[in-house]
Amino acid sequence: MQEQKNIALVGSGLVGSLLALYLKKAGHMVTVFDRRPDVRKVEFSGRSINLAMSNRGWKALGMVGIEEEIRKLALPLNKRAMHVNNKPLYFQKYGKEGEAIFSISRGVLNRKMIDLAENAGVKFRFEEKVWDIDMPEARLYTGETEKSVWKEYNFDLIFGADGAFSRIRHKMQRQSRFNYSQHFIDVGYKELIIPANEDGSHKLDNASFHIWPRGKFMLIAMPNLDGSFTCTLFMPFEGEISFESITTEEKADKFFERFFPDIKAEISNLKRDFFKNPTSAMVTIKCFPWTFNDKIALVGDSAHAIVPFYGQGMNAGFEDISVLFEKMNQHQDNWEKIFQEYQMERKPNADAIAELSYQNFIEMSRKTADPDFLLRKKIEKRFEEQHPESWVPLYSRVTFSDRPYAEALAIGERQGKIMDEVMKTDDISKKWDQPEIEEKILKLLSVK
Repeated sequence: MQEQKNIALVGSGLVGSLLALYLKKAGHMVTVFDRRPDVRKVEFSGRSINLAMSNRGWKALGMVGIEEEIRKLALPLNKRAMHVNNKPLYFQKYGKEGEAIFSISRGVLNRKMIDLAENAGVKFRFEEKVWDIDMPEARLYTGETEKSVWKEYNFDLIFGADGAFSRIRHKMQRQSRFNYSQHFIDVGYKELIIPANEDGSHKLDNASFHIWPRGKFMLIAMPNLDGSFTCTLFMPFEGEISFESITTEEKADKFFERFFPDIKAEISNLKRDFFKNPTSAMVTIKCFPWTFNDKIALVGDSAHAIVPFYGQGMNAGFEDISVLFEKMNQHQDNWEKIFQEYQMERKPNADAIAELSYQNFIEMSRKTADPDFLLRKKIEKRFEEQHPESWVPLYSRVTFSDRPYAEALAIGERQGKIMDEVMKTDDISKKWDQPEIEEKILKLLSVK
């Protein structure tokens, strides 16, 4: 057991509440500060993207003993359902038999995680904003406004889990040699809802992640336990087809009728949500270092916000916590060593999943309906079945494994180059399942 510490955690989101639970079960005193109201007492914001829990997330939940409790809130999705205009609905399996991602509402999960942490003895201080931090002394200063009288709190350690625009990271940025970058993509997102049928059943297949790929924009839908689907429309902010260009109900009608005719019955709901819910931006944030001496550490989006197109934002944040916990068990009371090894292990993997997430947006929106891309995937799938020891698809390495993201990125790049060469084969559409293609891949794999 570690020596008990008095620990502050800023941010009561998913990663923050999981870390609070880990720290409390390790025997520490834990106080969580959040400038927002208690999420359990407010309506959902209309700016959520359903979460896709996969192996890394389940592992982190399992290590603290709450995996089975959280599985009750999730629906397994074992395939993509592709809605391509003028073509029948078709499906793409994610992985091997029994492999699935799990759809779960962000708000529902966050409420449950806070309940679990609070029941374990974590103290939550909602609507209390942190304005400043004394890093060498691990002091927090909170108040109603930046100019009001502040309260001072003394702690042994402080963790920043306060999201992409972290107050804790902002203070750390004033250090010499602190590197920081942020990049907003030109695509925003808006939450929409497809309600349940009158009998509570789902209107679409509830074991699928639904995608309407439309080139520069796309719609996705993920099922909820109540029979509804949380949909997310990803689209450029400006341009001919953009959030900016849809200014009236008539334009919204035409947009949904033209691009999403198979859910025409839902247009009234989609149109209502389109004008009611906010349009949100997506940002990639990178920084380093993530820690300060043996006092301060960043976790989750505070350290590495990514765009959501691999469904790994939460999983990567949860993996931060499981890796941190492994270091705590290994180094006990040497927090400086814990923090140092934590950030050195996680930083390359955070950078890798940031790159993979952006690449997956291109694949999901522009390539999943392309015949050459689909053929490429068929060839990969066939070779994987013939040589499982030699070929694990990139998606499976990221989603159904807990191997490092950086390793997945490197192997994925090599596999991509091999498939580029395979697709150059004359008459590949006719030869794709012939022995010569298998031999060609094996030969390319053997080249160092």
